[in-house]
This record gives sequence, C-alpha cells and structure tokens, in this order.
Amino acid sequence: MNTVDRLIELALDEDLGSGDLTTDALLGDDKPGWAEIVAKEDLVLCGLDIVRRVFTRIDDRVACRSDCRDGDHVDAGRTVMRLKGPLKSLLHGERTALNFLQRLSGIATHVRTWVEALGTGTARLVDTRKTTPGWRVLEKYAVRVGGAANHRMGLYDGVLIKDNHIAACGGIAPAVTALRHRISHLVKIEVETADLDQVEEALDAGADVIMLDNMDLAQIRQAVQRIAGRALVEVSGRVRRDSLRPLADTGVDLISAGALTHQARAVDLSMRVSGQ
Repeated sequence: MNTVDRLIELALDEDLGSGDLTTDALLGDDKPGWAEIVAKEDLVLCGLDIVRRVFTRIDDRVACRSDCRDGDHVDAGRTVMRLKGPLKSLLHGERTALNFLQRLSGIATHVRTWVEALGTGTARLVDTRKTTPGWRVLEKYAVRVGGAANHRMGLYDGVLIKDNHIAACGGIAPAVTALRHRISHLVKIEVETADLDQVEEALDAGADVIMLDNMDLAQIRQAVQRIAGRALVEVSGRVRRDSLRPLADTGVDLISAGALTHQARAVDLSMRVSGQ
C-alpha cells in the first residue's frame, strides 16, 4: 500500500470508524444515488484522482466522471465531478473526499497566485519541508499543480547543511569535507549561510548550492555578485508574495517559501447528493 492509499485508509477510519450511525440507519445498501461536486469559489483544481480513490476504497460500484483536470482554473458554480452509485456509499465518502479536494485545491490555488506574482524570468519558486505531517507527497504534488517546483522531498533525498550542522561540525568546511567522503558524487551539497562571510566559506569549501537565509536585498545582491555563477543561489526566509519580484531581480536561481504550503487555506467545494 503506497503513501496516498495509507492516508486515505487513515482518513476513512478516522471518519467512519465502525460505521455511519446516521446514514446506515436511514438507507438500505442498494438505494441508488448521484452527486455533484461543485466549486463554491474560483479556484485551481487539485486532487480529482484522490476523490476517485476514496470512493473506490468505499465501494467500487461508485462511478466518478469529470470534464476537468488537475491544474484547471474553475469558476465558482462549476461542477467539477459527477458521481453515481449506492447513495449510502456516496454519503460515507462525502466528507473525506471533500477534505482532500479542498485542501489540495487550496494549496494549488494559493501557489498559482505566487507564480503569477513572480512572473517570467529565470528564478524558480520552490517549496520546503513545512508540510502537514503525513501529507507531504500530496501537498508537494499540489505545489507542482499550482505551477511551482519542489525542493527536496525529505531528509533522505538531498543534502542541506544548516546552521545546527555547522555548529555541530565546527564550521562549514569540515561539514562539507565530511559529506564529500560519505555521499555519492551525484548528490549536490547545499549550504545554508547567514552572512557574506559564510558565503565565502561555502564557496571555498566547494558547495554546489548556497542558500542565503534571511538576508536583505542588499546582502543578496552582494552575495550573487561574489558567487558569480560558481554555485546555484537559493534565497529563503521571510519570503512573501510581494517580495518575489524584487528577490528574483537580484539574480538568484531559486526562491524557497514555506508559505506555499503552510499559509494556504482550504477552498470551498460542496457535494450535492440526491437519490434517483
């Protein structure tokens, strides 16, 4: 069972438990029904396949059909999915399916506004590991749907020497040297720096990517000039939507923002259910 299926299983266990007291008492197993999932506000859609998987897990007799795709901008009032199957099963899955769809569409919608604010250019907007525990694979997918890119997925697939690593190892150079002897030559080493002196240390140590953490625009411009293409430059810390364009204009390669996920709100969708 993969991560998404485990998450769906947990969500259904959380909501259904031993059964739906209301629906199970009111409806028979075979009463047919249909439903429409409707956008209640303008949004960027994300999570249609998760909705299908929720209902398949509950009852494989539920059929889901949509003329939309993840990444589509839909206007308020539009039907984004139609479902048909046992009415009881539709009601069993309603809240779980909407929770996934509202959260993921909320992230995609939020990220799209940031991508539009960044505009064209060479700087790429990327996320961070500031995600809801257990939801990372889904939330990072929603970031891509919204038009931004992913940073590392976790601690296991990318090297980032942060301030605590530097303190523990006694400096940037010894940390980079130790890693060079322990990781594959195919893995890039990124170093987080807090000032221009640390930028010089990271360059001298041979860092592949240098993160400029919580620096102001003047410091960032100086750092970009000193690095001069010898490493990729990432800027992070206190990034806001209205600061994206000024940051990009400094010449950095990457702008990372935890706000892409942790500041996104769930959008409003509803499911209208009816018996045939």
